[in-house]
Amino acid sequence: MAVIRVSDAEFQRDISRYQDIALSQPVTVTRDGRQSTVLISTEEYRRLKRRERRVMGPEDFTEADIAALESAHPPADAGAFDDELPPTS
Repeated sequence: MAVIRVSDAEFQRDISRYQDIALSQPVTVTRDGRQSTVLISTEEYRRLKRRERRVMGPEDFTEADIAALESAHPPADAGAFDDELPPTS
């Protein structure tokens, strides 16, 4: 994916143009010739945030982790959210 590179002065002069471009490709904004920020679409930002989450498998937990999970109890005020659970049969 091509990246548009633009100075901060040019970005400020025509921000709406670069916002439109960022919907389809990243726009790198430079300050004093160095990259300072990147403008990306909301969709791309959300995609990247989803990838940030780490998935752990059972092999990633130590015996102490498993024991702590097994002995954990929800706080007393957590019952306030019980109505959000589906009904049990």
